[in-house]
Amino acid sequence: QVQLVESGGGLVQSGGSLRLSCAASDRFISIVAMGWYRQAPGKLRELVASITTGGGTNYADSAKGRFTISRDNAKNTVYLQMNSLKPEDTAVYYCNAQLNYGMGSKWGQGTQVTVSS
Repeated sequence: QVQLVESGGGLVQSGGSLRLSCAASDRFISIVAMGWYRQAPGKLRELVASITTGGGTNYADSAKGRFTISRDNAKNTVYLQMNSLKPEDTAVYYCNAQLNYGMGSKWGQGTQVTVSS
């Protein structure tokens, strides 16, 4: 069963940058879209950014102009470059993959991002 392995979270000061990575354990599985979500304490999980196999992207308003999502289709890996981080970006960030052929979706285990003021 395919798993998503995330890395790149950590503690950074306000205005700093982090790059998150998420790789599917099966590089040959067909994935329609991959994305990043986040969940802050006491809040619902929300979409940060997503990208399709064709390169189409979608960003939350809070991420536009600061975050960039990219994808290596050959490796089934998605990246999230986060610049100009703010304390309100503090959350657990989760990777999501929408699988092809009606196989549903998968979630990563989450990686903590903490932005200090």
